[in-house]
Amino acid sequence: SSILISSKIHLYTQSKIHSIKENGSLCQSLCQFMPETRRPDRTSSFSSKEFSESDPLFHNEFYGTALASGTISEIHGQEMPSESVRALVIQILFPFLLAGFGTVLAGMLLDVVQHWDVFRNVTEIFILVPPLLGLKGNLEMTLASRLSTAVNVGRFNSSSEKWNLITGNLALKQVQATVLGFLAALVASALGWILEEELIVNHVALLCCCSIVTAFTASLLQGIVMVGVIVGSKKVGVNPDNIATPTAASLGDIITLGLLAVISQGFFYCMEPYPYITYLVCVVFLCLTPMWVILSFRHSDSQKLLFSSWEPVITAMMISSLGGLILDRTITDPKLEGVVLYSPVINGVGGNLVSIQASRVATYLHFHCPLGELPDDAKGFYSPCHNFCTTGPNGRSAQVLLTLAIPGHLVFIYTIYLIQGSPDPPTAVFIFFYLAAAFTQVFLLLGIVDVMVHCLWKWGRDPDSFSIPYLTALADLLGTGFLTLCFLLMSLVT
Repeated sequence: SSILISSKIHLYTQSKIHSIKENGSLCQSLCQFMPETRRPDRTSSFSSKEFSESDPLFHNEFYGTALASGTISEIHGQEMPSESVRALVIQILFPFLLAGFGTVLAGMLLDVVQHWDVFRNVTEIFILVPPLLGLKGNLEMTLASRLSTAVNVGRFNSSSEKWNLITGNLALKQVQATVLGFLAALVASALGWILEEELIVNHVALLCCCSIVTAFTASLLQGIVMVGVIVGSKKVGVNPDNIATPTAASLGDIITLGLLAVISQGFFYCMEPYPYITYLVCVVFLCLTPMWVILSFRHSDSQKLLFSSWEPVITAMMISSLGGLILDRTITDPKLEGVVLYSPVINGVGGNLVSIQASRVATYLHFHCPLGELPDDAKGFYSPCHNFCTTGPNGRSAQVLLTLAIPGHLVFIYTIYLIQGSPDPPTAVFIFFYLAAAFTQVFLLLGIVDVMVHCLWKWGRDPDSFSIPYLTALADLLGTGFLTLCFLLMSLVT
């Protein structure tokens, strides 16, 4: 009887297999007979986990590995963006030029407003300029880099996750803008007190009021625009790593500087008849901070960043303030009168180029290895010049960005000459020293970015949140320093 039962089971199994082959695939048919509770859940291990922006975007089992040359790695079905050099240049060139023209307008605006009453009477406001312009690196470019990486690894595919991520990050950014604006004003007042050996309380209140209002308003406007750019780039199939950070930079300088000039001039005129107005405005904006903190806490993506993201942005603000101190010293020296005009240009272009590279290297690491581990080509001794000599995706982008520096600055110098309507074109000596300063700045920054991003990744810190504030602040300090040296050397030669 057991043999008969076995033979019947065998015949029944064979007939079922034959039926399954005729009607569909084996897996589909098995799933039809399988109870719901027994079916494997392919998404539960991913969707049930709450993520934070400073955590690795995926656990180790979701990471692709570095594949052979010419192949691509995948994360959860998302492919690493693969671009030719031509596509890379086309995608970067227009946002780069747009950002450069934004810095040109910012430089020309600063050259005009430096003669306004508030800038003449409260000279510490010049120390505020680089830290406030640096907010585009501390906040806008960091937001753009985080959201660009999120788009590339597929976190925008879910509508609810996308809007939770956007809302939480915008609320977090308003908290950071308010606090950084207040701290930047205090640092500027302290540095001015050290240099001038005099502290005027009303001037401190004016700096705090102007800095907070400018940072808050500029951050809100640019954040909304940045979200639109990244969402739009995803819809049209353009890599947001290439366009998001320079677009943020193109708007950041001119918006922030324009707001600072208008707001500070307005409060300066109101300060004498209504001295309490600056204190009242400071208190109102600081009292709004808990509301933004609560909104940030409602989203797990921004909650952890609310505690972990202060170190890079505050450090970057301090570094940028040193550049502002150099700028403040140049306005009284007739040999250095051109520094005010060209400092937003050289600082902005350097920051734009290095931010693109930082965002691309961060995306590359997200695809190729888990947080805390380095890819094989970055282990052992790692030279800062490594990227300039390789043919990988990061090497190609570094070479393209370095190549864009010289022709880009030539275009911007000529644009300033045309808009100003000066009868005398820039001299060959000035162009030589200026281009030497700009090229050296960009070369150093592109070498630093590769080492910094890999070190942050190895130490378990997401470079999208930590690297760009440091890099843009270094761009401000190196740019202002090299530009001042350029004018000093030019005065010796001529």
